[in-house]
Amino acid sequence: MNKETLEGKFDQVSGAVKQKVGETINNQGLANSGVAEQIKGAAKETWGKAKDVLNERKDDAAYHAETEKEEARVRTQGSADDLRDKLVNKAQDVKENISEKLDNLRGHKNDA
Repeated sequence: MNKETLEGKFDQVSGAVKQKVGETINNQGLANSGVAEQIKGAAKETWGKAKDVLNERKDDAAYHAETEKEEARVRTQGSADDLRDKLVNKAQDVKENISEKLDNLRGHKNDA
C-alpha cells in the first residue's frame, strides 16, 4: 500500500464525517464538501492501487525477463557444448578416415 492509497482512504473517511456533520446541522455546503472529499479520496485510492499493480507487473516483467535471459544462456551454452562435441567427433572421424587411407596406401606399397 502506498501513500496515495492511504491518503485516499483517509480522505474518504474525513469526507464521510464532513458529510454527516453537514447533514446533521443542515449545512448543505459542508455536506457537499464532504461528498467531494470522498470522491477525491476514492480517486486517490484507486490511483494508488493502480500504481501498486503497475509496480507489481513491472517487477514480474523484470523477473520473467531475467529468467528468460538465464534460460536462453543455458540453452546457448548447451548448444555450444553440443557443437564442440560434434566438431571433435567429426575431426576424429576425418583423422581415422585419413589414417585408414594412408594405411591402405602403405599396404599397397609393400605389395608392389
